[in-house]
Amino acid sequence: MEFEKLQEIIEDVLNVNKEEIKMETKFVDDLGADSLDVFQIIMGIEETFDIEIDNEDAESIVTVEDAVTQIKNATND
Repeated sequence: MEFEKLQEIIEDVLNVNKEEIKMETKFVDDLGADSLDVFQIIMGIEETFDIEIDNEDAESIVTVEDAVTQIKNATND
């Protein structure tokens, strides 16, 4: 569930086909996201899942799997 919602957020922010987005996909290297794009994705995650990701955790998000892990950690607290 988290992965599918995250795909939709990434698709919306980066205008990429969600079929291209896999767990191992890297935001910068594979999708060409810049720091503003990543910030917008994180904001979308926070809004969609009603969570807060602190800056330290946000900086560790490199892949889609990293983001899913952050979502799961935040929703299980």
